[in-house]
Amino acid sequence: MSAAIESARLEVLEPAAVPAPAPAPAFWQRRYVRRLALGDALAVIGSCAVACAVHNPEGGGGIRAGGAALALATAASWLLLLAGARAYENRFLGCGSEEYKRVTQASVHLVVLLALLSFAGRLPIARSFVGAAILVGTGALLAHRFAARRFLYRARESGRDLHRVLVVGDPAAAAALVAAVQREPRAGFDVVATYSPDSPEAPDAAESVVAAAHEFGADTIAVTSSPGNTAERLRRIAWDLEGTGIALIVAPALTDVAGPRVSIRPVAGLPLLHVEQPDITGARYLLKELVERAIALSIVVVTLPLMLAVAMTVKLTSPGPMLFSQIRVSRHGREFRIYKFRSMRVDAESLLAALQQRNDGDGLLFKVRNDPRVTRVGRWLRRYSLDELPQLFNVIRGDMALVGPRPPLPGEVAAYSGGVGRRLLVKPGITGLWQVSGRSDLSWEESVRLDLYYVENWSLALDAQILMRTLRAVVRGTGAY
Repeated sequence: MSAAIESARLEVLEPAAVPAPAPAPAFWQRRYVRRLALGDALAVIGSCAVACAVHNPEGGGGIRAGGAALALATAASWLLLLAGARAYENRFLGCGSEEYKRVTQASVHLVVLLALLSFAGRLPIARSFVGAAILVGTGALLAHRFAARRFLYRARESGRDLHRVLVVGDPAAAAALVAAVQREPRAGFDVVATYSPDSPEAPDAAESVVAAAHEFGADTIAVTSSPGNTAERLRRIAWDLEGTGIALIVAPALTDVAGPRVSIRPVAGLPLLHVEQPDITGARYLLKELVERAIALSIVVVTLPLMLAVAMTVKLTSPGPMLFSQIRVSRHGREFRIYKFRSMRVDAESLLAALQQRNDGDGLLFKVRNDPRVTRVGRWLRRYSLDELPQLFNVIRGDMALVGPRPPLPGEVAAYSGGVGRRLLVKPGITGLWQVSGRSDLSWEESVRLDLYYVENWSLALDAQILMRTLRAVVRGTGAY
């Protein structure tokens, strides 16, 4: 280990007797891009073939040479436009929506190109061919990218296809960044070491950072918002990384704020991070309410026979009412009565004190695995969230949302401190980030963090994503007890 590295505070986070040299870029990245390019080519060529079949000038089983030439030219142009839209750059792959935007952008540019060739070049390009190719091809490209990302996530969750990251900053900031990336294994960041140069004025600090990256085979350097990481040091690190293939990322002090609220705008030569206020009022939130009430009503109509069957099963298998109701707190502190199918014995509340010592929760949460108060049918209902179906009526009435924070008890709200009360800026939901991220397995701190993340970053797209993930979580039945 070099003297420059030894003079700084370095913490190794994984055994690395003989670290691999830093790849440029990593092999798995090159392999992933090659597979994306191959899949895109198949999707594009296949869609153009389908378009030829839809628009067959001969009206028979064959395709004229002119039609085949047009299909090949369209496919080749499409692939070039994908490359031109930077749909294969590593920084856009594997996370966020930018990858999908760039694929869609390439398809739009193809439509413009074909229109120009048709009108300006007077080429006989049929609209039926263009329409079929674009619709089928764009759908196939997006589906392929989505499937590729699912496989990448699965590989990362098993410890493969990861970026080896060296975190640079003071111990507190570095620990916060390490904790953040470890919460989300799908991001693909494997922190191999944290590095804290002795002082901001050290002349060889930037060189020692790059030396440490090579020492531990890191392909990414993540610089935290520490006092020692000055503008001059960042500039020198960037200069020293030129030609090495090692990526440089800067982690701001601001966390748990998603892309739609954040933009980088150059002001006086400085890349300033602009953060918009959370959009929890106005037309978009009204649209959310209208859409969710319509969806809830549709689900009630479709699942009414199932709800009747569940109600009868609850009534026939244990003494007591079919429904359980309880006071919860909605938006801005308004109380309402929530409804569920009863999954516990009728004397569950009287047995609560005797179970306090078995509490598996922390903070304000009370959770007990294998709770003896839960009936046999109730355990099955909870596993697949069928006990929550009556909450659809709460959504229709306007007490709740389909997607939102966990609906709290009045006693929990009374004990809120700090910024936890921001959970009440939106309506509680039947499902939410807490539901799709572990359900009852989550700690109180993690549950609060996810709820606040939702409040700060709510959007219709995020709601749709959560609803899709909810279906998978319910089918698997994990984390519910």
